[in-house]
Parts: sequence; C-alpha cells; structure tokens
Amino acid sequence: MSGAEGAVARAATARAEPRRRLRDHEWFWGYAMIAPLVLGLGVFYLWPIVQSVYYSFTDWTLFGDSTWAGLANYRELFTDPENAEALKNTFVYAAWSLAGIPLSILVAALLNTRGLRLVSFYRTIYFLPVVTMPAAVALIWRWLYNGDYGLINYVLSLAGIQGRSWIAEPSTALYAVVVVGIWMSVGYNAVIFMAGLQGIPRHLYEAASIDGAGPVRQFFRITLPLLSPSVFFVSVLTVIGGLQMFDLVYLIFGKANPAYADNKTVVLLFFNKAFEEGAKGYGAAMAVVLMLITLVLTVVQFRMQKKWVHYA
Repeated sequence: MSGAEGAVARAATARAEPRRRLRDHEWFWGYAMIAPLVLGLGVFYLWPIVQSVYYSFTDWTLFGDSTWAGLANYRELFTDPENAEALKNTFVYAAWSLAGIPLSILVAALLNTRGLRLVSFYRTIYFLPVVTMPAAVALIWRWLYNGDYGLINYVLSLAGIQGRSWIAEPSTALYAVVVVGIWMSVGYNAVIFMAGLQGIPRHLYEAASIDGAGPVRQFFRITLPLLSPSVFFVSVLTVIGGLQMFDLVYLIFGKANPAYADNKTVVLLFFNKAFEEGAKGYGAAMAVVLMLITLVLTVVQFRMQKKWVHYA
C-alpha cells in the first residue's frame, strides 16, 4: 500500500471512530433505559412462571416442606371431575363475555355521534364501573339479585313476573355473574372502540352516502371492517380476562351460597386448593395448565385474525 493510500485509510478510520463511539454510547444508554423494565419483568413475571412450573411437580406439606412428586399432580388434575366442571364454567364465562363486544360497539357508536350533548358526562357514567372496586360491585349486585328484596325481582313483580334467586340457583348463578362482568367491561371496551371510530376517515362515509349507501350498509361495509383491529384487540383481552375470572365469582357467591360449589371457575378452584387446602403443588399444576390453555387460545385468535381483521 502506498503512502497516499495509507493516509486515506487512516483518515477514513479517524472519521469512523467518532461515529462508532456515538453508536456504542447510544447502545449503552438504550440498554440502561430498558434495564429496569426488563428486571421487573424478570423478577415479577418470568421467575414466578418458572417457579410455578417447578412447584407443579412437587408436593407440599402444611409446614412448607416440598418433595418431588413427578407427574402426580397432573394425573390427579386430569382425572378429578371437579376440575372438568370448573374448566367448563370458565369456558362458558369467557364465551359469554364476548357478547359484551357488540354492546360496547353500540355504546361507542352512540357516544361518537356528532352533536351529542353531554357526551363527556355519558362517557364518565359508562366508564365508572371500570374504576369501581370489585368488592363494591359485588355488594351492589348481590342486593340487586337478592331473591327476597332485590330490585330486579321488585321490577319484575310490577309486571306480574315471579322472580327467582338469581345467584342462589346453580342454573342461573353463573350467567348472573356474566351480566355483571359485561356491565363492568362495556365502558373500557367502548373507549377503545371510540378511538377506533374516530380514526376512520369521514370522506369514506360521504362517498358511500353519495353512492346511496344507508347507515346500516355503511356500518357493515365501512365501520365494522375498519374497526376490526380494535375488535380483535378487545376480543383477545376479553377471552384472557374471562379465563382468569375470580373476584366477581368469589365475592358475589360466597361460600354459604348453594350455587358456589357448582359454579367455581378454574382460578377460584386454584385459590381453594392452593391457599385454603394448602395443596400448593396441585395449585401450581392448575396454574400451568390454565396458562397453556390461555396461550393456545391466544395463538388461535392471532391465526384466525388474518381472515377477518383489516389493517388498511
């Protein structure tokens, strides 16, 4: 290499050195900024999952000692009819919770109407159940559902209809909780749908009106397809939340309720086994199975969304 070529190479290296140092500096601060989040995820999410998987293969005593049990917890889990009943109740709750999505879309469309007065007030009213404590919600709805002096039965009696003990009868108790769950989720879902509705260009509706499309056709041809990403997002959250249902069932029913035994969900049964009976290994096995079921259903939803979700 001649002297001139060496000088050019050294000059290029000298020019690249500051850029390399700046790039390394940016990488360092980038990792430093995400380190607290990664540490929190690892300590509070990933490590508990690893622990639960390990504990699912162990058997715990009342004094906190554990012994290796192999697949014994899983064998008992898949042969216990109580688990099958709890899983069925959980699937029923999660499936019926999806019925709240059309209601949320309707509420969002009404609140998104141009010229609507007091729209901020209505949005607040619909969102209040979302921020209300589940214990307070359970107390209110237990009074509404009461078979002796509940408001629902009183209103039905005015129309000559005989009410029933909604949360004390096994045939209606779970569906009564479904209604409460939908009532609590409508406001949150409506906020998401309103954001999606406001992102749809108005000129599409104007063009459709010129072509003679009415409101119903505009909804199914424009609104629903362009709102499908929001519908998909809400449906995923609804299914995951339905599979994890615990607080409403536990607080509304109560152990003295005759419908309590027949309407347990998986998480409620997990609570009974792991914390009340002390079978922590068995409870960990239930948590692992529920996690896998949730993962599978979420993957299925993501695969199916390619057929009906439009990101245009």
